Amino acid sequence: MTTAHRWRTGTVPVTDGHLAWHRTGGNGPALVLSHGLTDNGLCWTRFAEALADEFDIVMLDARGHGASSRMPQGDAPDPGQDIAEAIDALDLVAPLVMGHSVGARAAAAFAAAYPGRAACIVLEDPPLLPSANPTEMPERRARFRQQVAKLQSMSAQEIDAYGREQSPDWHTDEFHAWVKGKQQVDPEALPEFMTSWQQDFAAITAPTLLICGEVERGGMVTPALAAEAEALNPNIRTVQIDRAGHNIRRENFADYVTAVRAFLCAHAE
Repeated sequence: MTTAHRWRTGTVPVTDGHLAWHRTGGNGPALVLSHGLTDNGLCWTRFAEALADEFDIVMLDARGHGASSRMPQGDAPDPGQDIAEAIDALDLVAPLVMGHSVGARAAAAFAAAYPGRAACIVLEDPPLLPSANPTEMPERRARFRQQVAKLQSMSAQEIDAYGREQSPDWHTDEFHAWVKGKQQVDPEALPEFMTSWQQDFAAITAPTLLICGEVERGGMVTPALAAEAEALNPNIRTVQIDRAGHNIRRENFADYVTAVRAFLCAHAE
């Protein structure tokens, strides 16, 4: 990772807390990135380095991740609202917004709740799951706590070795921030979305690119779900990246960057 240390960092206030950010700067259009569960903003470093000459890239640490606020007691925060409040605090006007996994789900929730606030949306393999019933959500939270506890009982070297064993095809630059994210994540950080993904996707008014991997490699967006998303909203189009699963940009970086760059450049204001 050659440039991250030169990027600006800071925090912005959001309801009941703050979000940390990392920013490449430059004169290009603003591009806001929302990472996946247990990652942090700098997990976008390799992608940001590839596009830093074209965009002013802002990598957010989601609440409960990285250097952002821990999860508050009581009502769960709204991940889409957190993105909106961070965009306001940074004085960004019609940024491009993209996310991976749970971060993509948050980006969709943001776009649905705040129409007109983004030039376009990119969603990398969001978990398009049925809404959890009152029994399921506590079970999901318990499983997540166990997952976090297992990782946080390990040393950084052990987490790194585990990641490389599980994902031998990732570029070596991916692992430093990935390991740090596992050490930083709050065991209570599993987000809760108040609306179904179908409701959010139907409400998006911005041009939206839904990026899918191969289900056989671990991709979460099946062809049936992709077709359902497109049927819900004519603003959504999908593209499948071959030789990649859930972590699409980490598994087929070249094809991912090509597809994303073309879409972002077509919709940058």
